[in-house]
Amino acid sequence: MPSFDAVNEIDLQEADNAVNNTEKEIRSRYDFRDSKTEITFNRKDKVVTFTTEDSMKLKAVREMLVSNFVKRKLDPKSVEFQEAEGTSHGGLRQKAVLKEGIDRETAKKMIKIVKDTKLKVQASIHDDKVRVTGKKIDDLQQAMAELRSSALDVPLQFVNFK
Repeated sequence: MPSFDAVNEIDLQEADNAVNNTEKEIRSRYDFRDSKTEITFNRKDKVVTFTTEDSMKLKAVREMLVSNFVKRKLDPKSVEFQEAEGTSHGGLRQKAVLKEGIDRETAKKMIKIVKDTKLKVQASIHDDKVRVTGKKIDDLQQAMAELRSSALDVPLQFVNFK
């Protein structure tokens, strides 16, 4: 029986490239010249940490990071910015956590969206993904279109389309 999985995955290599591009942009911009601004990416914990001198530069780094994510075809919804905190040298530090997977509440919303379409498909939760099965591929493609057009707060990718 045909099926597909709706998942929220991040390509860590592309995220690493986006962070590296942001770092290059910081080094080349005039307003960051002679500033103590740095950005690091912890692949294991999926956390981007940036440190700078003031809130204006912090906002600029955040915007550069988001724009580089978009250029690399990574959804900015998968980045969750935490509250900025002060450093011992009088600067500011902020962490951006990359979110992967679909939580239970969002998965339940997705199943409700699929059931409300009245298509002959079944949706079920498997760990951090939602599997949709049906007899007709056209019905599955219509279910994909409904999930894409819905206003969910996580980016979706569709894998294992068989």
